[in-house]
Formats: sequence, structure tokens, C-alpha cells
Amino acid sequence: MNIPYSAPITENAFLRKDGKKGIRNTIAVAYLVECAHHVARQIQTPFQEEGVHLIGFSGCYPNDYSHEMLKKLCTHPNVGAVLLVSLGCEGFNRNSLLQFIKESGRPVELHVIQQKGGTRSSVEAGRQWVKETLIQLKSVPRVPMTLDELIVGTVCGGSDGTSGITANPSIGRAFDLLVSQNATCIFEETGELIGCEQIMANRAATPELGAILDASISKAAKYYATLGHGSFAPGNADGGLTTQEEKSMGAYSKSGSSQISGLIKPGDIPSKGGLYLLDVVPDGEVRFGFPNINDSAEIAELIACGSHIILFSTGRGSVVGSAISPVIKVCANPETYRNLSEDMDVNAGEILEGQRSLDEIGSEIFRLIARVSDGQQTASESLGHQEFVLGYKSFEPIGPTCHPTYS
Repeated sequence: MNIPYSAPITENAFLRKDGKKGIRNTIAVAYLVECAHHVARQIQTPFQEEGVHLIGFSGCYPNDYSHEMLKKLCTHPNVGAVLLVSLGCEGFNRNSLLQFIKESGRPVELHVIQQKGGTRSSVEAGRQWVKETLIQLKSVPRVPMTLDELIVGTVCGGSDGTSGITANPSIGRAFDLLVSQNATCIFEETGELIGCEQIMANRAATPELGAILDASISKAAKYYATLGHGSFAPGNADGGLTTQEEKSMGAYSKSGSSQISGLIKPGDIPSKGGLYLLDVVPDGEVRFGFPNINDSAEIAELIACGSHIILFSTGRGSVVGSAISPVIKVCANPETYRNLSEDMDVNAGEILEGQRSLDEIGSEIFRLIARVSDGQQTASESLGHQEFVLGYKSFEPIGPTCHPTYS
């Protein structure tokens, strides 16, 4: 399938007052500390099938990364309105977040549990606000949206020996099609690109960017070496992967063959089309903990970078979806697909069985992106998956050499 550059990928995108275009019209209920999680969930649960999603930050101690992430997530193009739920004594700067969302033109309200009289009254007030806002969102203008306005992210989880030869390179083919029409594509997992430094650098738009890509992967390698572990789970070995480098080559193949336009960090939103690497490993001195504790954390970071859709490759099988942006599951292993077919969207295992080619599956993924952009639900959406994780991290701002194609 070859959609002309100027043709809309959908006629029904949701136009926000800040000019962004979304493919979903979600209300986000966001808790600002774990103590407010239960109340926020009670507010959201009755409206889950109406596009109300639960997100939040569990920590009480303030963190610039988490604050920036929630700013970008709450003003994501797929989000039409936000209810912030605070206990009242946490360190999170709730008023700053509230003002940022207001300036985007989205309906937003802050409920502070300690000022609302406790759990029951807070839940009741929150549900009433959501009920009224759902009606209000029906009047959001619908407009055409072209491929060059679309942002697509990719991540893999539950990889096995088939991932790097079926699903991942198929996603790479889809990325090449998207980039050729000036869409924005984001791949990540610098910790799963160890050993691919030179081939990554050779694809960079400039030598300076190549050096930055190399450094980002070296940072990940140092992080893992210091902590005494790598991005290689027992399930990967059980699925037939033998080394970190073998897993890296499979993860690398999701990026396709296009020129790499830049490097970004969580919350950075590319301003023009191209292929971007998302560096998810924290900057500064290595601190205890994992760079990302699970796939859902990585998905959240891709969404914070503006991704309208996430392509999720899996060989062993994964059932997660996400809040805010639809997740398209590309299954690498034909046996896994047969076992978990209701959770999967694309059977890339047909390549392994000689039924279809990489290009054919890549084209299928490309066509499915168009249909999902136009409103078709993914498997995880239809099953009600809304996983979300946000933790503590620390990043330094990127410099102009990270975006050499912007000049």
C-alpha cells in the first residue's frame, strides 16, 4: 500500500485548541501520588469503555522527569481533557501541571482529596466531572490528518529467537514506508542496542550525531555493567536467544534502513518527520535500579514523545496495551500467535512458515496503522488494556547536534 503524501490518513482526527491532532479523544484521570491512586481508579473505572484512562505518578518526592512526563502526557494529541487527583501533601507541583494543561486549551480540573472531604466525596465529585466532560468532548472538531503529522513509536517485549527475523524487521519495513512519506518514527531501548554502535553511527544524518548515538549506547552499557545486569531476561533465553548482542541485532532491525535524523530523550517531541532514537537510560551517575522496570514504562516514554500509535513486537507473547495511545501487537512466533491470537494484531510468524515475506508483513503493518488512525480498535484496546507505569529518572537536556536535520 502506498498512501500519497498529500492524502489524509484519516478525515476524523481530533483538533485540539493548541493545534495538535489526535486519533483518540481520551480523558486522562491522573493521580499525583500513590496515596491518590485508589480514588483516581474509582473515578475512572465506570467510564473505562468510554475512553477514560488512568495514568499517574506514585512517588511523593518531586522529580523533574516525572513532572515533564505528565506535562507531555496530559497534553498529548490523543488526550482531550484531564482530571488531576492529588492527596494534598505530596511534593508534586500540582499547580504548575494544572496551569500547563490549562494553557493548552484542554478542559482540566484539580481535585485535592484533603480538601474534598475524603474518599467518597472525592470519587463522587470526580465522576460527576468526568460525566460532564465526556459530553463536552463530543463537540471537539474533526479534521483531516496526513502521514506527515503522524508519530509512531516502537518497542519489543517478550523477545525470542524469532523476533529478530520476523516481527522486528517487518516493523522496520513499515518504518521505512512511513519515513519515506515524512512521518515521524521513534525507536528506543538503547540498552538493547549494545554491539550495534557502529552501524547506528553510520546511518546518522551527521558524523556529530553518529558520535552522540554511539555515546548513548555506551552509557547504557556502563549502566548495566555497573549494576551487574543487562537487558536480557530469563524469558529471552528460554525463547532461544543466546547473547545480548543477538538480542541487540533483533531490536536494531525495528529501526528499518532510513537515515537516523536525531536523538531524543523522554518528553522530547520531534518537530519534523524522520527516524529518531529515544535514549531511555538516565544521565549522570548510575543509581540503583533498572533504566526501565518493564515494557509499560518504555511505552509511556514513547507516548510522552508524541507517539499516536505504538508498534509492539513480541515473540514469547505479551498482553499489555497502554493508556492514551493504541498499541498494535506484531507477533513474531507462529506458535505464540496461535496461542494468544485474541491479543495479537499481526501474525509475522507467517514469514517463518514461508507463507508471506517481510515486505508483505511490513505493508500489512503500514495499512493497519492507517486503519487504527481512522478509528479501528487494536486488540489491546478492545480488551480494555490501559497499562501505565511512571517512575523516577534524571536526564540532561539534548543539544542542537542531536537534531541536525532541523536546520
